[in-house]
Amino acid sequence: MARLPAPGSVIVPDWHESAEGKEYLACILRKNRRRVFGLLERPVLSPPVAIDTARYKIFVSGKSGVGKTALVAKLAGLEVPVVHHETTGIQTTVVFWPAKLQASDRVVMFRFEFWDCGESALKKFDHMLPACQEKTDAFLFLFSFTDRASFEDLPGQLARVAGEAPGVVRMVIGSKFDQYMHTDVPERDLTAFRQAWELPLLRVKSVPGRRLADGRTLDGRAGLADIAHVLNGLAEQLWYQDQVAAGLLPNPPEDPPS
Repeated sequence: MARLPAPGSVIVPDWHESAEGKEYLACILRKNRRRVFGLLERPVLSPPVAIDTARYKIFVSGKSGVGKTALVAKLAGLEVPVVHHETTGIQTTVVFWPAKLQASDRVVMFRFEFWDCGESALKKFDHMLPACQEKTDAFLFLFSFTDRASFEDLPGQLARVAGEAPGVVRMVIGSKFDQYMHTDVPERDLTAFRQAWELPLLRVKSVPGRRLADGRTLDGRAGLADIAHVLNGLAEQLWYQDQVAAGLLPNPPEDPPS
């Protein structure tokens, strides 16, 4: 299996917290609230700033109830549903994220188009999964720290969803990490999974987002700090894959068979 880029080797990890980074983040915020973008919309930067946009389609996969819709809502700065409702069809959400490249010191605007589809719909309608897989640049596989079965289902998900797309980025995210005291997935099992699959494994919390002074509106800037590691991780893996595919970086060596 090809080695992955070391975390922070492609994208400057804490750039979004710098003065320059905050200037770029201003284009996806409005009065400290996240801006919501439609499929044909994009952020407006100040005229002197020239920035390239890298566009990617990402399919979010996982058992029902693990938090796929909640994760996408967090990444987009939207309210996380309080009560779980199965997603009835395919739901698409656009998230923009500026990031600085380590090698060139250049800022790129990443446009992530997340595709989320309910497990029941995938099983009921044969065309749903192929539509989600078509021209997909990355698969996000979710499990819940409070649902052992969702973790044990990961190998099946990986084979079923990404088995015929070996060149596509694959990442694993554990949701409800803030409920780790009640976890059904101990650290030793995570370590064994990482060693076996050699995939990036990130963790996200399920706590409600922080609010502005009115007590009702989500604090967009604080919300970005909570999910920056996920967006940076995606940007890093996808940009690295594109650079290797274009021949701009050497193809990573294969690990020797065990």
